[in-house]
Parts: sequence; structure tokens; C-alpha cells
Amino acid sequence: MRHILKFLTSRMVWVAMVIILQVAWIVWMALFLSGYSWGITMGLSFVGLILVILIVRQPGNPAYKLAWCILVLSVPIVGTILYLLFGRGNAIIAQRRHHRRIDSELYPLLKQREGVMEELWEKDPAAACQFRYLQKTAFFPVWDHAVTHYFSSGEEYFEELCRELRKAKRYIFLEYFIIERGYMWETVLSILEEKVREGVEVRLLYDDIGSIWLLPRSYPEELEKKGIQCRRFNTFRPVISAIYNNRDHRKMTVIDGKTAFCGGLNLSDEYINRRTRFGHWKDGGVLIRGEAAWSYTVMFLGMWNAMEHSDYDYEAYRAKEQEPAPRAQGYTAPYGDSPLEGEHVGENVYLGMIHNAKRYVYIYTPYLILDYEMVTSLTLAAKSGIDVRIMTPHIPDKKLIFMLTRSYYGQLLAAGVKIYEYRPGFLHTKAFVSDDTTAAIGSINLDFRSLYLHFECGSLHYGTKAVEELKRDFLETVERDGIPITPEFCRKRPVYEQVLVSVMRLFTPLF
Repeated sequence: MRHILKFLTSRMVWVAMVIILQVAWIVWMALFLSGYSWGITMGLSFVGLILVILIVRQPGNPAYKLAWCILVLSVPIVGTILYLLFGRGNAIIAQRRHHRRIDSELYPLLKQREGVMEELWEKDPAAACQFRYLQKTAFFPVWDHAVTHYFSSGEEYFEELCRELRKAKRYIFLEYFIIERGYMWETVLSILEEKVREGVEVRLLYDDIGSIWLLPRSYPEELEKKGIQCRRFNTFRPVISAIYNNRDHRKMTVIDGKTAFCGGLNLSDEYINRRTRFGHWKDGGVLIRGEAAWSYTVMFLGMWNAMEHSDYDYEAYRAKEQEPAPRAQGYTAPYGDSPLEGEHVGENVYLGMIHNAKRYVYIYTPYLILDYEMVTSLTLAAKSGIDVRIMTPHIPDKKLIFMLTRSYYGQLLAAGVKIYEYRPGFLHTKAFVSDDTTAAIGSINLDFRSLYLHFECGSLHYGTKAVEELKRDFLETVERDGIPITPEFCRKRPVYEQVLVSVMRLFTPLF
């Protein structure tokens, strides 16, 4: 009885009730208006047609526009209301302007050091063009001589993260989509509390929706009492709004402006296999040590101040001097991706790697929900003789999403793409590697949410140690744990599943 009462009085129950009431009201209004008068129905249908014309004229992904057009034309009243709520709402416009004001303060801090791009151009003009895209369009500079290390498992990542946190002298910044109390988070938290007592500044930013089932509403106040500054991204309120469709999916830690971690790992026990949910959980990430960590510092401060502007002297967080390190080879460009800019940086980095590949492209992704551009690029590369291999999970965390992932197998296999599923369980790594030279590692999945709707982060590498380590991990994982997918497997999919995913694929670009 005590557990039942606790559940009934939990935050999520009353939030769900309020949202259900709002949805019921919208549906009732739509039904009421449609049946009230033939004239109103015709008028709203005409408005829907005008809206479709406006949607088609807008720049953007064709799949996104097609989904809205189908919805508005098939159910004009409901579709129009949903578009006004989630398509181009005033809340999103205001949010976009706010983030741009913050970004305008940060871009001058990310200056490209002279000579780096010229040096890369002499080595590989094609790679230099891809890095130049990040520098010129997304305003993320390219850094040379960064020390990098790729982690092939969450356990390895976590061990090194704790080791580096204990070395912090000035500040620790953490930004994660999910935080869940358990061994992993409590271990990190104990280190953070210790560093606070030593005078280290500690800040934590987490996505409120990503952790809404896992942390109490008062958790930021609990951490503040421990001396840890804490903010929630888009604090969730029981109001239907397009704002909550854009989430902070980034996963990063920055230490003293000298060391940064980024990858697929959240701060929860399944990521390091302290808890088993979907078989063995394979995740990955990257450590970046050196001047390149400054880009992650700037990204964090930008998001922190977007929630509540409190920092004006950003330079105070730049590393005063870098520790002497062996002269590392290669180039690194950490980057962020925002759904508010209309520039799909994460997808363009992936597309650039596919287009530049001369021998192979290997891909880790937990979800495979592709738009037309990505399908075309992958199939064209395979048809051109590029060795394209993709690994996805074998045990899903979301069954409907897993059905959608598998629905793309047939078309890709027919073009010559090789697909494997990770036999031991769930694969959560998000990474590309190509031609022994280039790799992209970060938080960005191959699905519409990551590529178009979430705030994301990652790093593009050329000739660094992480490239070699990622390639070796991929080949070893395919050999040891990969289940090759065949055309026969795709043909045996149940008819009901094929029908279901055909409908789902129409609307996945929206939500």
C-alpha cells in the first residue's frame, strides 16, 4: 500500500494526468468544431491547405515536411493544431533567439589558430574540407596535437573518468542526458563532494525529461546543499509545448579546461553493466586532453548560460597553461549540434565521412532510422565499392524503435551494405570510422531525434590515436560478437510488422 501511495503521489503521475487532460481538451475541441458546422470544417480545411503550401515552401528535410503534410491533410483540424504546437510555435522561436544571443558571446572564444588548417590541407585536402565546414559554418576550430583515447566499453570509460575527476584542481563541468542514482552516479558524486571540499568549482547540468523518472524534482536543491551547482535543461512543466521535443542529449565532462570526455554514456548503472537490462551493454566514448578540451568548455558554458545567464568572463575558465605531453599526431575538432539553428551539423559530419571514404566506413549506432539523404549516401557508397558496415543491437531497449531499425536493413543490404547485430545485448556506441584516418565519436545516433531534434555533441578526428583504436574495436567486435544479417532474415519479417513500421516511418520525423 505504501508503494502504491508513493506512486500515485509521484511527480510523473500528476504530470501525466494534467497532460492527458490537455490532450483530451484538444481532441474534444477538434471534434466539436468539425461537427458543429460544415462551414467551419471547410474553413479549417482551407487553412490546412494553405498551411501545407507554407510547409512545402520552407527549407528543411523533405521527410519532415511530408509527415506534416500528410497529418494536416488527413485530419485538418487536429493536424493544424499539432503543427502550431510542435511545428513552428512561438516558444521555439523565442528559444532560438535566446540561444543565438548566448552563442554570439561564445563564437569569438573559438578562434582557429593560424597554420593548423593549412597544415591539414597539405596532408589531405578532402579531410581539410570537412574540418573547414566545422570551422566556417559551425564555428568549431580544429586543434592539432590533442592526446586522444577511445574507450571500447563503459567500464573502461568510467574507470578513467573517476581517475581524471580526482585530479581536478580548478573546476569540473558535467552535462548528461540521464542521471540515475546507483553505483556509477554515487561513485562520481562522492568524488565531486570531495573536490568541492578542496575548493574545486563543480557544475552539473542534466536534461529534466531524460531523468524525470529517476530523480526527484528537488534534486538540484539537494546538490546545491553539497556545494555542487546544478541546473536542469528545460525544466519540465505539465504544459504541452514544442520546447520539450528538443532535449539536451549531450554527454560530456570537462576538467580544468585540459581534459574532456564525450561519448554515449550517461551516468547510470546499465552503462557499465552494474545492472543488466538488455543483455550486455556495449558503449563507447573518447578522452581528449589538451587545447581541444577548450571547445567542450565553451559548449558547456553556452548551455549553462542558456538556462540562466550568470557567466560573463568566459576566459576565466580557459586553461592557463597546458601540461607538457608527448607531441600527439593528428587533428581533433569537438563540435556541438543544435536543433534551433537549421544547420544539421551532426548529420553533415556523418555524410561528409561517407562521401570522402575511399576504402571503408564502419558504423556503430543503437538506432538506424534514416532520412533519404543518409540512405542515398550509404547505398551509393556501397554500390561504388566502399566497404560499408553497420553494427546495431541484437537485444533492443525499445521494441518499436527496433522494428523501425530493422525495416531499413533490406534496402541497405540490397545495395551491398553489410549489417551486423551485437549478439551479447544492447549496443549504445555512436561512432563512425573511415579509411584508417577519420573518426567521429559522440552522442549522436543515426535517427531523426538525434539528427534533427536534440542538442548533441561529438568530436571529429583525423590521424589521432582514437581512430586506430576505434577501427580495431569495431573489427574485433564484428568477429567476436557480430550476427551477420542476410536478405533472407529481412524477407521473413512478419507481415503485421512490415505494415506497422510502414505507418510509423511516415511520422518518425515529427517526434
